[in-house]
This record gives sequence, C-alpha cells and structure tokens, in this order.
Amino acid sequence: MQRTRARGAALASGFALLLSSTALVAPTVALAQAQTQVAQRIVVRGNERIEQATVLSYLPIQPGDTVDSQTLDLALKALYRTDLFADVKISAVGGEVVVEVVENPIINRVIFEGNKGLKEDKLRDEVTLRPRSIFTRARVQQDVQRIVELYRRSGRISAEVTPKVVELPQKRVDVIFEIDEGAKSGVLRTNFLGNTEFSDNDLRDVVVTEQSAWYKLFTSNANYDPDRLEYDKEQLREHYRNRGFYDFRVVSAIAELAPDKNGFVVTYTLDEGPEYRFGEVTVETELERLNKETLTQLVPIREGQIYQDERIEQATDALTFAAGAAGFAFVDVRPRYTANRETKTVDVTFQVREGPRVYVDRIDIVGNTRTLDYVVRREMNLVEGDAYNRVLVDRSRNQIRGLGFFKDVNIEEIPGAAPDRTSLRVEVEEQPTGELSFSAGYSSVDQLILDLGVTERNFRGRGQNLRARVSVGSLRQQVDLSFTEPRFLGRDLGAGVDLYSYKYDLTDYSAYKTNTIGAGLRLGFPLTMNSRGSLRYTLRRDEVEIPDSYCDPTAPVVSISLCAQRGQYTTSLIGYGLRLDRRNDPINPTRGFYTALNQDLAGIGGDVNYLKTEVEGGWYYGFSPSFIFSATGSLGYVDGWNGDTVRINDRFYKGGNSFRGFETAGIGPRDLNASRSDAMGGKAYAIGSVELTVPTFLPEQYGVKAALFSDFGTLGLLDDEDKLTTAGVVDPNIKDDLSLRASAGLSIHWRSPMGPIRFDFSQVLAKEDYDKTETFRFSTSTRF
Repeated sequence: MQRTRARGAALASGFALLLSSTALVAPTVALAQAQTQVAQRIVVRGNERIEQATVLSYLPIQPGDTVDSQTLDLALKALYRTDLFADVKISAVGGEVVVEVVENPIINRVIFEGNKGLKEDKLRDEVTLRPRSIFTRARVQQDVQRIVELYRRSGRISAEVTPKVVELPQKRVDVIFEIDEGAKSGVLRTNFLGNTEFSDNDLRDVVVTEQSAWYKLFTSNANYDPDRLEYDKEQLREHYRNRGFYDFRVVSAIAELAPDKNGFVVTYTLDEGPEYRFGEVTVETELERLNKETLTQLVPIREGQIYQDERIEQATDALTFAAGAAGFAFVDVRPRYTANRETKTVDVTFQVREGPRVYVDRIDIVGNTRTLDYVVRREMNLVEGDAYNRVLVDRSRNQIRGLGFFKDVNIEEIPGAAPDRTSLRVEVEEQPTGELSFSAGYSSVDQLILDLGVTERNFRGRGQNLRARVSVGSLRQQVDLSFTEPRFLGRDLGAGVDLYSYKYDLTDYSAYKTNTIGAGLRLGFPLTMNSRGSLRYTLRRDEVEIPDSYCDPTAPVVSISLCAQRGQYTTSLIGYGLRLDRRNDPINPTRGFYTALNQDLAGIGGDVNYLKTEVEGGWYYGFSPSFIFSATGSLGYVDGWNGDTVRINDRFYKGGNSFRGFETAGIGPRDLNASRSDAMGGKAYAIGSVELTVPTFLPEQYGVKAALFSDFGTLGLLDDEDKLTTAGVVDPNIKDDLSLRASAGLSIHWRSPMGPIRFDFSQVLAKEDYDKTETFRFSTSTRF
C-alpha cells in the first residue's frame, strides 16, 4: 500500500512537471528592462548537472560586451534551443548579467503499458526518447503522435496514448506511455461505383484493402488504413490502363465509419472511359549510330493491340538497353502520347535523345558486416571514373545477388561532387552463408535416407567456398571436402579442389556395393557477359563388390552381366562445361532462359574408357508475382570407346529428387532374376519438368510457397553385352524399355525458423510394372 501511495505521489509530481513544461509554449522570463550597459560579469545560477562553462558556451555574450534587451532576448533563445533547460531567466543589473536556469530532467526509463497488438520492440524503434537522454515536453508529444500513427497504420484508428512522467531523485524521470489500443477498425464492405467492364469481385482482387472476415487471421489488409486507399487508387489505375482504358481515373475513394463504429465502408467511384488500342508507334532519334528502323523493331508494341501501360515501360527499357549496348551510356527515352478520341487509339512516339553526360564519382559499399568490400566491388561492371550506364548497373546488381551472400541488394544513385558526377551506393543485407543441412526421404518401401553437411559459401568473408559433407545411412557412407577460390590469381577464374571418399551400399537397389576414393581439380572462367566455361580433371579409384553367393554359377541370384562388374579399376578423366544464362534474376527468375553442356572423356590413363555428354536448360515466364511458369529439362548419353562397355557405376540413375514420384534409382533398366529387382542404370536419359508457382494466400512473412509440377521422361539403353546370359542369348529377365514415365503433384517450400523445408506430394501417371514409386518426400536444411 505504501508503495502504491508513493507511486501515486510520484505520478502526481510527474503530472505537475509535465504541466509546467507545457507552459513553455509561451515562456515567461524575467528580463530586466535595463538601459544599455556593459556586462562586467556573467553569473549562472540553478545549474546542477550542467557545468557553468557549458552554459556560458551557449551564450552569445562575453564579459565586456555591451548588452541591451535585444541582446538578452537572443541569449534567452539560444539557451532554449539547446533543449537542456525547462526554464530560463536572464537579467542585467549594475553590469552583472544573471542567468537563472531550471534544468530539464534526464530520462531514466521509457515504459509502455497496455500494448498487446504491437510488441514493445516495435514501439521502441518508433519513439525518439531514450534512457539517459534529455526530457522535453515537445519530444514526448512528438512520440505520442508517432505511436498513434503506428497504431493507425496497423488498423487501430481509435488508439489513444497518454504520456505520464514519474519524477525521481537527482533530476531523473521515468516516462510512461499508457496505451489504449482500442478495437481494430475493419473494412465491413468495399463498394465500387461506375464500373461496367469489371465486376465488384474482380476489382476487389485488384485493390489491397480486403473486407474483414473471421477467417482472415493472418492478414493486416482487412484493417482500415487511409494510406492504403491511395495505394489502391494506383492499383486500380494500373489495372485499367493495362487493359486499354487510357482515360480511366478514380473520381474518389471515401471511407465512412459505420453507425455502430465497428468498421468502415470503403467506396471507390470510378470513371472507366472507353477502351483504346495502340495507333501508330514510332521512334525518333538524332543519334547517328542508332538506326531508327532497328530500334522500332525492338519496340514490343504493334498497331491495333489493346493499349497497355506496361508495354510502354517494356519498350522504354528495351530501347534504353539497346542504346546502352550500342555505347550510349547517357540516353534519355521519353514516350509521347497522342490520344485520338474519335478512333479510340493512342499514338506513341518514343524520343531517344542523348542525355547529359554523367560519370561515376564514387562507389560506396554499405551493409556488408562480414563480406569484405573487394568481394562486392569485383562484381561491379563499373569503376570510379567510368561513364554511368544503367544497363551495367542493373547487371552488376544481378551479379552481386548471384553470389548468394546477401538477402537483398540495392544500388542507389546519389549526387556526386559535381553536376556531371554521380555516386553509387551499393547497399547489401547480409544473410547466412553457412549451411548445416539435413535431408531425409521416405520411399514406398520405408527406405530412410539421412544426409548431414556443412557448407560455408563465404569463407572468411572473402567469397571462398568451403564444403564438408558426411552421409551416414543404409544407402551410403560419404565424406567429401571441397574448396573453391572464385578469383584465382586475382583474375576472374574460379579454381577449386575436391577430395572425397564414398561407400555406397546399393544391395537394396542394384545388388552391389561400391567404394570410391578420388580427387579433382576445377577451373571456371567467363566467355561473354552471360556465358561461362569450365575445365576439370578427376582421378579416382573404384571397387565394385557383389556377394559371391549372388554369383554362384550353380544357383545365380543376379545376372551374369552384374557379376561381371566386380573388381577394382582406376578412372582418369578430363572434362569441360559451357553455360549460357540469360535469366533476369539468378535467384528467383521470372523471365529468360539458361542452357548448359558438359562432356567428360575417361581414358587419359587409367582402366576405364568412356565419353559422357549431358545437356540441361530451363525457360521462365512470370504471368504475375504469384504465377511463374518454368520449363526445365536435361538429357544425357554415355558410351564406351576403345572396346570398353559402360560400367554399372558410370551409368545414369534417376528418381527421387531428380524425378519426383519415383524412388532413388526407381526408373530405368532392371534385372528381375530370381526374387530380386535390381536397377542397372542406363546409358541415356531425357527428363523434363514443368512447374507453375501458385499463391498460398498466406502473408509473405510466413515464407510458404507452393508449385504444381509434372515430371516426365525416360531412362534406358544398356550395352548388348549387359543383356546376355551365360549361354550368350538375351536374358529375358533384364528389362530395358525406353518407355515414358510421368508424374504430377504439389511441391511446398517453407522458409521455416529452422531453415528451408520442401515437401513433395506426387502421383505417378505413367510407369513400367517394375519401376519403384513413392508418393511423399521431404528435405530440410538449417543455416548459420
């Protein structure tokens, strides 16, 4: 009880302090109405924490100065501007200037009470008051408005904030913000007036503001926010103007509070206007090195098409890119519109002019708390002193994002030291580059596969890649170590070394075990701006083990072709790779394509001779941020030379992650001898996949994405010797059908707190009777 009374008394005194500070709106200060005189001495009184010398340093008066009422008034204002004092009085009598001050208190704590809808951390980020800072009434009132605005943006229009001050000893105070959050102001109904081309339901899908409903627990767009109405008006304008309605405008957007004050009714009044089509589309330029006819062909607009604003933007970007590629770093592309009301067409003329010359003054890298500056800088296609080129800036941003070290990359232009200079501010947000991965897969025969790996893609912040991986399970025991230096010898050469040891127990899949130990060297280099090449050399020792009981001539369990694979042998191969990447984003592409070719020749020494070729590619097209279509595919072929056949562990095996709906090594040629069903791998494969990302209707912060997919393809083609029996005839138990396999399903990607998780639900559409299928698979990894 005594503590309660003490707190009440402190609050009362705090109220008095706050009320007294409010009187400072029009301060009453005693100024001696003295005649002009000389200040012989300056005396400071009332200061407790602040040194006298500090107060004197703020005064525009020194001993020996002539002072009058105007001079004293200036001194008074100078002290108030410091925010150090709650009250100030200055008088001048008999040559003595007396400065009497009442110090503003120091803030001890900032406390929030009553907040449930918003976390305290978010409120603290919003207010300017901090412990150990100076208390002023103005700052308290400003923070009250900030908190109210924060609640308003979160849909709580009726929120009220009452500031209270608790006075403490030694000129300290606690500032308490008592918050009455009030109820969320929902949107009861969204109405549209004047719309004839699109229904109300169609337009409700366009605007961000949503009607409140009991099941919309994870969205804030069902709360009323005045700022969101302005954004909705722009969304409506974009929707109509991308569908031919050039004259469209939003006449008004009004939100009315319901009589019972339980929500708002939002009404948009629209003027759609008629539908327009593109008329004559031309390009004008005075630049001699730019061919007007060629530029016109690059414009993705044809006469008679429905008018769309986004086509204008695409055309502007295409012309800017073409001019930049032709060497014009300073180009200004401006579309000019001529609307013909009678014919309902819009003529568009693109004026391509050489803009003012601008050069890069400075490049600043910010936000890289771990990654060294030069790692980011070496991905820039511009350096200080170069002519500014937007195409190269955009390309640089994609290259930095392609490193995979940063969550977000933004390149901002800021004014330079002169009008013809600009500085580039490269702002990056670091993300975890170390990865501790764990994956597991469940098959239709309850086969569990576990995998553990440690990867650091930005070792020591130098962009180096270091990977160590250990796999322990019924399928494999694997240890490998690799290191990659992306800028070998200071050049754009990626050099790497790999050391590994594998033990695969494939008796459940193909009746054999294999032990491998090896090492490899890699070198990657650029060919053009969008293509790279690579060279590699690998030396490894393989041993294939098949139990003697399986190969007993009197009662063989597996075919003779499998038994013939037993033994040890050395593989020495050299290979190369080519890759062309024209995707608009290396991480989340929505446009463009890529393709890659890899070939390996074994037989540069060693016991094995074969040529292996693989090709892969992909194409991406985004209909909208939620609907992105992709088509990817790969094919491969391996064949022996110098009289060699292709050994079982050099063949292709597909299934699992490489062909959803089927087990690991679940498709392709099989040995059905006795009671076993052993995968034999194939010399050739062709697999394609189509995928469409679809909305999950969950907020983006939940990190859940979904995609519908279909995988299809084939695997097969054994050497003739691998299909024979001991009698030299074709073994009927060896199946090698290059038939079509297909599956379809749903993939769910979840960026969970423990790391990204992927779930695959599959349904097989086409298969052979001997194929091994699975309907569910998941994998996960956690990053550090």
